[in-house]
Amino acid sequence: MYSQNDIEAMVRKAICAIEFKQEPSTLYEPLEYMMAIGGKRLRPRLCLTTYSLFKDNIDNNIIMPSLALELFHSFTLMHDDIMDNAEIRRGKPAIHAKWGENSAILCGDALAILSLKFLEGCKGPEFRRIVELFSSMAVQVMEGQQYDMDFEDMPVITMDDYLKMIGLKTAALVACSAKMGAIIGGASESVCDALYDFGWEMGMAFQITDDYLDTFGDPQIFGKKVGGDIENNKKTWLLVQCQKLVSGDERVYLEGLLAQTDDIPGKIAAMQDLYKKHNVDSLAIEAIGHYYESAMAILEGLGLDADRMANLTEFARGMVYRKF
Repeated sequence: MYSQNDIEAMVRKAICAIEFKQEPSTLYEPLEYMMAIGGKRLRPRLCLTTYSLFKDNIDNNIIMPSLALELFHSFTLMHDDIMDNAEIRRGKPAIHAKWGENSAILCGDALAILSLKFLEGCKGPEFRRIVELFSSMAVQVMEGQQYDMDFEDMPVITMDDYLKMIGLKTAALVACSAKMGAIIGGASESVCDALYDFGWEMGMAFQITDDYLDTFGDPQIFGKKVGGDIENNKKTWLLVQCQKLVSGDERVYLEGLLAQTDDIPGKIAAMQDLYKKHNVDSLAIEAIGHYYESAMAILEGLGLDADRMANLTEFARGMVYRKF
C-alpha cells in the first residue's frame, strides 16, 4: 500500500512531467506557471488514495485521470480569481494579474479542455463511467459558481442557500475525485457511491475551513491575502452565520461594514471582531467538525482494514485541519 508521502511525490512528479505546447507562448506559458506554483494537489491525491485501497499498482491508467482533476481545478481557480478580483494565488500573482484578464479566461478554457484529454489516459473498461462522472461534476461546479455570483447581489442568503452553493462548487469535485479512484480501482458500485458521499462531506468541511482561514488564517501559510472575502462581501459561512445572529443596532452596524469601501483594513478588523463577539469563529470550527465526523462515519461503514483506514484518515485530517 502506498503511503501519503508516496502518493504526494507521485502527483508532484506527474505534474512536473506535463509538457505543454510551446506556441503560442502567450497561451502556454501561463499554463506552465499555474501548474508550477504549487498547491495542495488534494484532488489527484485523493483519487490515487482511494484507488490504492483496491489496487497495488499505480500507473498511467489512474495517474492521467487524476491529473485531469487537477487541471480542471486549476481552470476553476483561474476564473474564480478574475471574478473575485483576487490578485494573489498560492502566494504568487494570479494569472489575470500577471497576463491580463483576457489571457486568463482563455488559459482557463484551455485547461478545462486539456483536462478531458487527460481522462483519456484511462484505457480500461471504466472509461465511460469516469467520463460520465467527470461531466456531471463539471456541470455542478458551473452551477455552484453561478449561485456564488448570484448571491453577490443579494443582501442576505440562508444557510441552506450557502450549503447548496458550496456543495456544487466545491464538494462535487472532491466527491468526484474520491469516486473516480474507486471506480478505476475496481471497487463495487456501493463502495464507489459511499466514497463519493465521503468526498462530498470532506468537500463541505474543506470549503468552510477555507472560509475560516480567509478571515483568521496566516497569509504566509494560507497562500492568499487574509480578509479578501470580507473586502469583497463574499457570502461565506462566517458572514451567513453572523447575519443570522445579529439584530437591531448590530444588524445596522454590520450592514454599514458591508457598505464600507474606503478603509478596507479597518473593515476587515471590525468584521473579525464582530465574528469573535458572536463566536462565529468557534461555530465555524464546530461545523467543520460536523462534516469531518460525517465523512469518518462513512469510512467506518466500509470495513477497511486498519492500515487502509489509517491511510485515508491521514489524508482526510490533512485536508480539513490544515494550519488553523
